[in-house]
Amino acid sequence: MAHSAAPSNAAPAPDHSPEYRRRRFFNWFPLGLTYALLYMGRYNLTVSKTALGDLMSKADFGTIFGVGAWVYAIAFLINGPLTDRIGGKKAMLIGAGGAAAANLAMGLYLQHVLAMPDPRTAPLKLVFSLLYAVNMYFQSYGAVAIVKVNASWFHVRERGTFSGIFGIMISTGLFLAFDINSRILRFIQASTGDTGPAGTRWVFFAPALLLAAFFLLESFLLKDRPAQAGFADFDTGDASSGEDETPPPFFDVLKKVLTNPVILVIACVEFCTGVLRNGVMHWYPILAKEKIAAGLGGGWKYMSDNWGLVLMVAGIIGGMFAGMVSDRIFQSRRAPAAGFLYAASFAATLLMIPSLGNGWALGALVFLMSICVIGTHGLLSGTATMDFGGRKGAGTAVGIIDGFVYLGTGAQSLALGYITTRNWSYWPVFLAPFALCGFMLLLRIWNAKPAPKAAPALKPAAESAAA
Repeated sequence: MAHSAAPSNAAPAPDHSPEYRRRRFFNWFPLGLTYALLYMGRYNLTVSKTALGDLMSKADFGTIFGVGAWVYAIAFLINGPLTDRIGGKKAMLIGAGGAAAANLAMGLYLQHVLAMPDPRTAPLKLVFSLLYAVNMYFQSYGAVAIVKVNASWFHVRERGTFSGIFGIMISTGLFLAFDINSRILRFIQASTGDTGPAGTRWVFFAPALLLAAFFLLESFLLKDRPAQAGFADFDTGDASSGEDETPPPFFDVLKKVLTNPVILVIACVEFCTGVLRNGVMHWYPILAKEKIAAGLGGGWKYMSDNWGLVLMVAGIIGGMFAGMVSDRIFQSRRAPAAGFLYAASFAATLLMIPSLGNGWALGALVFLMSICVIGTHGLLSGTATMDFGGRKGAGTAVGIIDGFVYLGTGAQSLALGYITTRNWSYWPVFLAPFALCGFMLLLRIWNAKPAPKAAPALKPAAESAAA
């Protein structure tokens, strides 16, 4: 299986007209912003945990997020194939609308709890586990939808660049989730004069309102395929190249994806990505808050105050680097670029072990790790899924792969909730083997590229306006 995938016979990327590129921008840009807002309504849980203090312990947070992550992962078994049937637009609308409702419910429940005479008597852990699980079910439509839509709008030779775009959107979502949510909380506290946790409900209300607004916008603007926007569909050069547009039977798509050895290896790599990405993204700010509470400042305070910005910059660098290197140096092979990032991530985890007491040194290392894991995730989950799943199987492929990301996320959430409660020294020790494992798996698919049919069934590249 190591290098068995056939080289791509895809034609060069078509020379799109300015009108097509402009309409494609108005398709993917609001779609990407909607996806970023889903992140804002997903990782707001971390912001709420630091604001709630003892009302939500580290173990409670680990359990709530772990349950949500596993629901997210399992939901892909349904939502990935379903998106291949109903299309990316409907899937994104379901995801945005459902996540908006779930965030509204979490904010209202938190408002109720904080108004109680003794909030500690409320079953916060249980209720939040249920509501956050509902949120994560609807969240799971987001990645599937964005990949499904863009699989019809981007040729395989353009998708490394799309990987960079995908990474930027993820990074923008992280900035919204960590920094903007934190600033909303501080603004509410300053406005009301209440520096306690009462304003935390707005960490959930704000994403709910924004998601509802973009639900309405995308109802009118988003199109699944170029033909729906007045342009001709074209051969995208991926695993569906050469096939007609008749939707295949559900089990045929599932079998095709599940028997593709490259997709299965990528899924295992992305399990490791889920452990590493969230193992850094969630737990570093919690450690930093503890250090600040103990009287330390410097790097701890800077990174804590700007964590969302740090992740956004890291994601932009990682996403653009991975995409450009993949397309321009490795001829649209995804594994070599991801492998380089994984090797750097492994080195960073080892260096974290002696750096746990130094805010600046540890901050630099987690910044490097964030570059690596966000770049890898955008490349594999956002781009390789389109390549090897094709237009028809992109939803199912990203469902399986992103499902493995969140299986890894759930595993690290429960494990690190337990580990960090006892001793932070084991945090990087836990992460390091997953970085090494991911790199070794990528070696198995180093030369893999999609193998399209010889003769395209769609019009080659024309996209002259039909209307």
